[in-house]
Amino acid sequence: MQIKRNRRAGFTLVEIMIVVGIIGLLAAMIAPNMLTSREKATQTTCINNLTQISGAKDQWALETHAASTATPSEQDLAQDMGRGASGAFPKCPGGGTYTINNLSTDPTCSATAGKYPHDLKELNK
Repeated sequence: MQIKRNRRAGFTLVEIMIVVGIIGLLAAMIAPNMLTSREKATQTTCINNLTQISGAKDQWALETHAASTATPSEQDLAQDMGRGASGAFPKCPGGGTYTINNLSTDPTCSATAGKYPHDLKELNK
């Protein structure tokens, strides 16, 4: 005597709920790391831009034989940064503005004040 079973292939509701719970748990663990990574990327980009601006200031000073009190323009630095005559000056990824300052002072960023080092001397520590 054979017993017929009406069993369909598929997942039960409990199995689906367990999978959704595991995916939710993994997403909750990853979310804070993604926010930290985004902040770190913004910081790194800003630091690299400040370093490029500082190098372009030094190059401009050598090319023009400028005094230490001279302040180059954004266009002067864009040319020295390899961006060409119509090149754009770098923009802060944090939404701030870069202050070039004179040749004896490092460039600064308004958006980074208090968040992470915005002075190149602090960056080299």
